[in-house]
Amino acid sequence: MQLPKESTLLRIFFGESDETSDGMALYEAIVTKAREMQMAGATVLRGPMGFGHSSVLHTAKILRLSQDLPIVVEIVDAPEKIEKLIPEIMKMTNSCLITTEKVRVIRYGNGDDSG
Repeated sequence: MQLPKESTLLRIFFGESDETSDGMALYEAIVTKAREMQMAGATVLRGPMGFGHSSVLHTAKILRLSQDLPIVVEIVDAPEKIEKLIPEIMKMTNSCLITTEKVRVIRYGNGDDSG
């Protein structure tokens, strides 16, 4: 699989405890759906601290352990594939932040040029 040089980065921000309606961890459901849709790849990042729409601070500090740390799922793929994935993610989520931005792919896999 190759990625176009001009691709799109999709980011979804939410809390670690967020789940789908059937009880699956949201990050797991998003990555599974991305794989089903044959996206180039997905990465789940767990943040040590953050806040969102509610302004509630979530932190991993010892004195204030949070079970709802920030999660970011990042997916890079062709713009048209990302556009098809977004409605699927919208069906899974109740509250989150979804962003996209144009990115230039330098390398994907072990090739020197993405396409």
